[in-house]
Amino acid sequence: MAVNLHDSAYELENAIRNSQEYINLKNAYQEVNADETARRMFENFRNIQMQLQEKQMMGQNITQEEVDHAQKTVALVQQNPKISRLMEAEQRMSMVIGELNQIIMRPLEELYGPNAG
Repeated sequence: MAVNLHDSAYELENAIRNSQEYINLKNAYQEVNADETARRMFENFRNIQMQLQEKQMMGQNITQEEVDHAQKTVALVQQNPKISRLMEAEQRMSMVIGELNQIIMRPLEELYGPNAG
């Protein structure tokens, strides 16, 4: 019997939305957005992050000045307990997504991997 992968994907989406990791992330995000100062700090941090990622993707060098500025911004936002909680929740959610991705990709790794055959 063939499995409908899209149905399974929607079930996984629902499971993610109902997971404690996602609920914690959503609550932390709402808490940051409810605090104007924290929201602005977090948006500034995200903008710096995106600018550096764009430069990297385009093959442009990131200057030491840009690295220093990004590090100072990270240190500043981590001092805000709401943003710190959000970043921790993001990291936990990212770990879960990474684990799910490993599970999902296992059949292809077995098919194409070094021990395939």
